[in-house]
Amino acid sequence: MGDSYEKLTAPAAAADAANVKLAVPFFGVTDIDASLRFYADGLGFAMTRHWAPEGRIRWCWLELGGAALMLQEFWKDGRRGGAPAGTLGQGVSICFMCADAIAVYHQALARGLAPSRPFVGNNLWVTSLTDPDGYRLDFESPTDVPEETVYTDPA
Repeated sequence: MGDSYEKLTAPAAAADAANVKLAVPFFGVTDIDASLRFYADGLGFAMTRHWAPEGRIRWCWLELGGAALMLQEFWKDGRRGGAPAGTLGQGVSICFMCADAIAVYHQALARGLAPSRPFVGNNLWVTSLTDPDGYRLDFESPTDVPEETVYTDPA
């Protein structure tokens, strides 16, 4: 490892760790209304903070259980725009650790979303969704079911 890493002492690392409280993904989005339908209506996130200049939400903080994320609409010259070229969420995957990922799968289906069929990977049930801007969300929960098992709905 580099010199700067080796110079980090255990007491300094402990103090830094005590200071850092939460990692919160911050997604730039092209249409915050579509994103809010996906996150709030579809997944059940609650908006706990927002910024709405001119009466229109442009930034918000969303929470679900112990998880949080932020959304901000790209804005340029007084209107939506200014998003970078290409697929916004390409290569981004946020993993939400859950008590029951299969329950998330069923709730998402019931709310009109299209989650992937759960499977077991790394001793975790995993179901995934992609938001309107291409950000991938993985909902995962521990299991002792054999690796690569694919979930089938009980009859």
